Amino acid sequence: MLLSLAFCLAAAFLSAFLDALTVVAVVISVAVGFYGIYHRVASARPDDSDLLDDSHIEQHYREVLEQFRGFLRSLMMHAGVGTALGGVMTMVGEPQNLIIAKAAGWHFGEFFLRMAPVTLPVMVCGLLTCLLVEKYRLFGYGEPLPPTVRKVLQEFDDRSRAQRSRQERLRLIAQALIGVWLIVALAFHLAEVGLIGLSVIILATTFTGVTDEHAIGKAFTEALPFTALLTVFFSIVAVIIDQQLFTPVIEFVLQASPHAQLSLFYLFNGLLSSISDNVFVGTVYINEAKAALEHGAISLPQFEMLAVAINTGTKPALGGHSERPGGVSLPADFRPGAAY
Repeated sequence: MLLSLAFCLAAAFLSAFLDALTVVAVVISVAVGFYGIYHRVASARPDDSDLLDDSHIEQHYREVLEQFRGFLRSLMMHAGVGTALGGVMTMVGEPQNLIIAKAAGWHFGEFFLRMAPVTLPVMVCGLLTCLLVEKYRLFGYGEPLPPTVRKVLQEFDDRSRAQRSRQERLRLIAQALIGVWLIVALAFHLAEVGLIGLSVIILATTFTGVTDEHAIGKAFTEALPFTALLTVFFSIVAVIIDQQLFTPVIEFVLQASPHAQLSLFYLFNGLLSSISDNVFVGTVYINEAKAALEHGAISLPQFEMLAVAINTGTKPALGGHSERPGGVSLPADFRPGAAY
């Protein structure tokens, strides 16, 4: 139970400074690595790389493997939820967070503080839910780590520690210090986000001895699918804006009272993000809200509240609203999308 909570917390923390997809990919790699260690022991084949084939494994070990798979599934799901809890809290947690922060003129610290009244209570509720489903074994959660697996993993860790060279230990220390630099640089906005990311790449490759361009290129190769995905997303955003597909929704929302606007922006954001990508949903809505601000349709405080609602709305499980009395009238010449 505590291990599941630790995974959820770790994923939330990492997602606050890294993209959620990156964190999930790391968690999956860790889980597959753990599973592979015991699978090779159970199969009595140290070089066995086919983790899907249990046909040559004894029945007792198969049962343990099935229990271990259930345990790892729970860990990965808790980590996935953790990425949602942490990713919404900071301006670098998700791609659309950067866009929203730029539109609102918020730096890292201000973005965190603006979102905190919503995201911190949701974080607490998410962690409590993690504990409850594990403790009461609800919905397939709560599978314990088999003692035999724990023993094998512990022995593997002890051997790895004993065999670790001084150079490898220094690499780990360097990576930890680079992680601290990333957090401090983002928190105090020491440079633009892109430059901070570039500095992390340079420092990590320099202090870990990765100097071959082909070795460095592998990291960028693995990132290309995500980059291509973002390109497709923003192409879709351009089409949506050009065709004014969201215009009826935006007009309907902006005709409502300020309090209702917050709820409606969050609601429509959540609905659309649940069936499409939250990057272009958040991008379209924040740009439309910014256009409304520039045309005088909404006030600056209301725009900032809408930015919070839009950001949290792109995570359908997260959200909140604040009440503001009164209504708002739209200028006759205002049209959603006019800023484009």
